[in-house]
Amino acid sequence: MTVRRSAAALATTAVLLGAAAPVAVAAPSPSPSAELPAGLYGTTDPTYDGVWRQSLAFLAQKIEYVTPSTAAVDWLVGQQCDSGAFTSYRDASKPCDASTVMDTNATAVAVQALVEINQRRDDANNGADWLKSVQNEDGGWGYNPGSPSDANSTSIVIGALARTGVPVNELTTADGSTPYTALQSLAIPCGDEDGGAFAYQPGKKGELTANLDATAASVLGLMGKGIASGTSNAVKDPSCTKGDDLSPEQTAQNGSFFLADALKKSPYLVQAPMPGAENTEPQPDYGNTADAVVALAASGHTDKAEASVAWLQKNATDWAKQGGPAATAQLILAAHATGADARSFGGVNLVKQLNTMGPAPAATALPSPTPTGPQPSSGTDSDDSGLSLGWLIGIGLVAGAGIGFVLSMRRKKQQP
Repeated sequence: MTVRRSAAALATTAVLLGAAAPVAVAAPSPSPSAELPAGLYGTTDPTYDGVWRQSLAFLAQKIEYVTPSTAAVDWLVGQQCDSGAFTSYRDASKPCDASTVMDTNATAVAVQALVEINQRRDDANNGADWLKSVQNEDGGWGYNPGSPSDANSTSIVIGALARTGVPVNELTTADGSTPYTALQSLAIPCGDEDGGAFAYQPGKKGELTANLDATAASVLGLMGKGIASGTSNAVKDPSCTKGDDLSPEQTAQNGSFFLADALKKSPYLVQAPMPGAENTEPQPDYGNTADAVVALAASGHTDKAEASVAWLQKNATDWAKQGGPAATAQLILAAHATGADARSFGGVNLVKQLNTMGPAPAATALPSPTPTGPQPSSGTDSDDSGLSLGWLIGIGLVAGAGIGFVLSMRRKKQQP
């Protein structure tokens, strides 16, 4: 689990595992709802993951035809600095200054969210411009501006820039490096141990150590895709291609090969015990497993993720509820990517669960979309109305259904 995962998520995992989270990564104690900013999703302290969880909630809602409330969107945009950057969370009553810690991951996920919900496009473009301005010389991005590039940050920034229409392969540095070459430099060559996998960052001696989370992120990044990716057309079984001059697509498929092999051995990925944990045995990593499912589906290997989706349905719904908006959103994204029903996932209506974690949505439409069926608008047009044509049509169908809509909702098993 890399630093892309919030400290709050780590603390939640520790609680679920009965372990004590280390002081270095422990999130503050949950805050009463009355103390949280209006419009924010979740009930825990947002210091480390406010923008992240809000944005993931929007991404998951969009693919399920849910329009977030104006208050929720206003809260997210209110976190943005004039430069276009976002922090993990800040007191929006105070202006950003030299002491404000800018966060590439928060900025990238917020940009993706605003583009997908088709609102505040100027703010999304402002965020994309800031991301371009802090690109490292090797072509990638670190968690904060100026920090060494890592696979996760580079991948999520690629997704954000691609969604705003930026030609990522044209973002070259002085030596000709691109975001794709930065990611490819972290790929472990096929034929080596853990071939196909990606490292989060090089070690002190330049060595590359396989990191499952970084691998899932890099597959999406090298394919130029965002977090809310559906299913690509099926391709042949993933294989690991050797060579020094591979295309980004080939390197992404190598990563899929590694993920598929890992999930063939076990339907879930594991995380190493956290320092100080009472249980020293490796534990299931629900979030990483969900990310791997999305990566495999996006690269054309949904069949390799089927067992993992079934495992998530049986085991991960309690984790999602306790993990809050971000965890619930991750399961919705995994369900969507593989054609599972997010409104009946392991007997849980994940969409309803997510909706109740924040302000009441402005609109909700049914039926639940499938990864290969009609999709919501990508939001590439500048339209501040918040409702794309696809959404308006869906809402119109719901209105015409009348009482049938209500009855169909009641038939579904839902959680409060």
